Amino acid sequence: MENELKKLKEEAHKLLGKISDKGDAEEFRVRFLGRKGRFTQVMRSLGDVARENRPRLGQLANQVKKEIEEGFEKQISKLLQPSTSQMDRPDLSLPGRIPPRGALHPVTQIMNETCEIFESLGFSVAEGPDVEQDYYNFEALNIPPHHPARDMHDTFYISESTLLRTHTSPMQARVMEASEPPIRIIAPGKVYRNDSDITHTPMFHQVEGLLVDKGISFADLKGVLTIFIQKMFEKDLALRFRPSFFPFTEPSAEVDIACVMCGGAGCRVCKQTGWLEILGAGMVDPAVFAQVGYDPKEYSGFAFGLGIERIAMLKYGIDDIRLYYENDQRFLSQFI
Repeated sequence: MENELKKLKEEAHKLLGKISDKGDAEEFRVRFLGRKGRFTQVMRSLGDVARENRPRLGQLANQVKKEIEEGFEKQISKLLQPSTSQMDRPDLSLPGRIPPRGALHPVTQIMNETCEIFESLGFSVAEGPDVEQDYYNFEALNIPPHHPARDMHDTFYISESTLLRTHTSPMQARVMEASEPPIRIIAPGKVYRNDSDITHTPMFHQVEGLLVDKGISFADLKGVLTIFIQKMFEKDLALRFRPSFFPFTEPSAEVDIACVMCGGAGCRVCKQTGWLEILGAGMVDPAVFAQVGYDPKEYSGFAFGLGIERIAMLKYGIDDIRLYYENDQRFLSQFI
């Protein structure tokens, strides 16, 4: 490392004399002093040095950095010296320009946070195609042709056997086809349905979850979802599981959470019920296991699907889903 610091110092001093304008100065700063610059790269190797040598090398590194910074500042002062022409002189009385701060879109923020929470619980991320085969989107999930549940999806068909996926659940079949249990995955991504109003858009984001192993029960599903809700909303919210129907899970449930606005007391947002619907879940139907060659007597599992826009609306108090896609800076700037 000592040799690297010496080489870095020599190289920097050679290039300092070649700085002739602001472009050269910025290039030098990024190359040597930037967050991903040469000096930072050298300093990252300090952790690999023997413990007894670290104080000496750390002191040497600080000295080298100080010399480079002083040389850089000196060169910058030369560039700022008044020129013979009055027009070339910078007007130091002008106020500084502060560029606006940017940030990830709120939907992206919630998607990332959702993935991080489930990854902390041992789930891995699996991604699949937006343009899906009818087999994986429906048939492999126990939704054969002419099944009434297909009417719930308002599907965009590209051809008779190809469509824009209506959920990320096809990753259940794809992953199980290619892997043996145990399986613990989430499948985040865009999904498409022919629907549009203040609470629906033709394209939205979903995260599908799947866990398959021996001895998995509905209690495991409740435990995972409870941890997720508490971490996402940073509150000890109550959960309610209502019986429902999904072709690929049995039993199935709609999951409600205590209203994030009133804490379950009843308000306009929850329509005085004290509850807000947030996701659907259930135990994987044995018919789905049969499609991928799993023995339902040996393995069990659960699946769940949640809409990212829905969670973001509840977490941030947004009442119109279309605000996400209008690119109104007044709206987006609230999430910086």
